[in-house]
Parts: sequence; C-alpha cells; structure tokens
Amino acid sequence: MTALSTLDRPAGEDSIPARGPVRRLSSWLHRHRGARLAGLLSAPLLWLLVAYLGSLAVLFVSALWTVNSFTGDLVREPTFANFRTILTEAVYRTVTLRSLGVAAAVTVIDVLIALPMAFFMAKVASPRSRRLLVIAILTPLWASYLVKAYAWRVMLANGGPVDWLFGGAGNGPGYGLVATVLVLSYLWLPYMILPIYAGLERLPDSLLEASADLGARGGRTVRSVVLPMIVPSVIAGSIFTFSLSLGDYITVQIVGGKTQLIGNLVYANIGAANNLPFSAALATIPVLIMVGYLVAVRRSGALEEL
Repeated sequence: MTALSTLDRPAGEDSIPARGPVRRLSSWLHRHRGARLAGLLSAPLLWLLVAYLGSLAVLFVSALWTVNSFTGDLVREPTFANFRTILTEAVYRTVTLRSLGVAAAVTVIDVLIALPMAFFMAKVASPRSRRLLVIAILTPLWASYLVKAYAWRVMLANGGPVDWLFGGAGNGPGYGLVATVLVLSYLWLPYMILPIYAGLERLPDSLLEASADLGARGGRTVRSVVLPMIVPSVIAGSIFTFSLSLGDYITVQIVGGKTQLIGNLVYANIGAANNLPFSAALATIPVLIMVGYLVAVRRSGALEEL
C-alpha cells in the first residue's frame, strides 16, 4: 500500500514542502482573484505609468521652468510665465486656431471620403472584393511616412503633376496651408475608413431592407438608419485624424511652405531657440485639447470602437 501511494503521488510533489512558501502563495492567489489579476497587469501598468504618464508629468513640470535670457541656463523655479506668454501673445492664439482649423478640415474631408468607401466595402462589394479592398487601404500604411510626404512634395511642386492637372504650371495649390490639409487628409484617411467600415459591417442588413420595405429611398435610409448607427465609428475615426493632424509638424515642414502650426513652434523652440520649457508649454496645448475632446465624446460610445 505504501509503495502504491508513493507511485500515485504526482511527480515533483516531494520537492515542494506541504506548507512551503510557494504552496502558500499559490493557495492565497487562488483564493484572491483580484490579487492574481493585479499581478498579471503589474508589468504593463508599470510601463504605462513610467513611460507614458511619467513623460507627461515631466512635460508639465518642465513647462513651469524658464530659460535665463543672458546665460541660456534652465531656471528650475515654478512659474506660469510661459503660459502667460502663450495666452497674451496674439501670434500663439493665431497658430493654435490655425492648427485647430487644419485638424478639423482634415477630419471633415476624411469623413466625406471614407463614408462612401466604407459603405461600398461593407454592404456592396463581394466577400472576395472586400478583402482586396481592405488590403488596398492598409497597404499605404506599410510605406514610410516620409516617403509618402516627399512623394506629395514632388506632385505639388511648381510644374508638377498637380499643376498640370489644373491646366499648367503655377495653377495648382503649390506649397502652403491647402497642401498641408491635402497631404494630411491622404495620410490619415485609412484611420477613418477602418472604424467606419467596422461599424457598417456590424449594421444588420435587415435594417436596410426594412427601411426599403417602408418606402424609404436610398438617401432617406442613409440619413435615418445608417448615419445614426455609425456616429460612434465616425467619432472614433475622428480621434485619430484630429489628434494626428493637431500635433503633426513633419508634413508642414515638407509641403507647408511658410505655414506655422503648433508642431512647428514646438520643434523650433527645441532646436534653434533652445527653449525647452517654452516648447513644453506649447506642447501642452494639443494635449489639453485632446483630453477635452475625449471627455466630450466619452458618452457617445466612440471609445469602444477603438
């Protein structure tokens, strides 16, 4: 009997004491599901706190510092001088409003383009064509950001393809604010198409059929059935397009000409001006705008679409 009991015991049991620390810890974790979940999430949460929230904290703290105008050294004494300058100087208010206008224009353009494309993909195209269209939309994301931006610089150059499309050299938009909106709309369009496509794919075809059975035309069905159902998806896509356009500075440097946005001012104060505290204060503007936007759309269910 003793031999059989010894053979029936699980392998490795002799190496773990009956009431050793490992066995006690295992039993305690088995009884406390919350502690077990906290242990699993501790590493990613620590990374989030240190890398993301920690960097934001450093950003806000450094925005309260100043630079000695004579020596160029950092003065680590808390002051709101940088924020007072941003609020009182008209040029910074103008740049902020221009940046908001560019981000809003890019979002509206992407919505107008993405809606018909996503609807065709979700409700009209065959399953095979649908997969090919999704791949076609994702393909530009595999290319380098700089490659795409410089490709647009070539197309928008004086005498380039866009000029000839409008009738000759010098007839196109050239470099400037319009070119910035155009290129940003192209760059972030997939981030608008995919959430809308996902929302339309979940829309039951029976709703569209019921609308048609009740005598509604196509336009009325889109206004009364489709659009109300995909508003969270549109808002989810706008979070990407709006935030990415609001903080972008590379596209403005490449095709913006003399256009100045918030990102350019942040970059200029980090580089040539060597005024890190003031650039940190400028960088808080898009952060606060996006926090306000996320709080405003939180009840729409858009965050669940991300």
